[in-house]
Amino acid sequence: MDVLSSRILLRSGDPARTRRFYRDVLGLAVYREFGPADSPGVVFFLGPGFLEVSGHGDGGAGASPMLWLQVRDVRAEHERLAAAGARVTREPREEPWGLVEMWIEDPDGVKIVIVEVPAGHPLRRDPRS
Repeated sequence: MDVLSSRILLRSGDPARTRRFYRDVLGLAVYREFGPADSPGVVFFLGPGFLEVSGHGDGGAGASPMLWLQVRDVRAEHERLAAAGARVTREPREEPWGLVEMWIEDPDGVKIVIVEVPAGHPLRRDPRS
């Protein structure tokens, strides 16, 4: 299989609310919009990937995949997201594996881990050297 592109698809019980969360609370940039103007599908940039919020789901919490988002400073994002009204389910902390993580949920209960890779962590080292 030669994968040329990929994206995560979310089908929300309330697509407008979910679009607002990813655009206004998380602050993801919009890659493109499609479909009807009153209820467009929106594709957001998600690092080197994409997140598409479109269509309708059954509204069941936790039915979607979890998201892993790497940021430069988890504690700064914690302050910003808490002030913006995001539901923080776990405060930032350093994990035994060396990453700094915090957990939030989107309006449909999709779990999102916000991760910081500290400077000395093995993920920061070039394994080719």
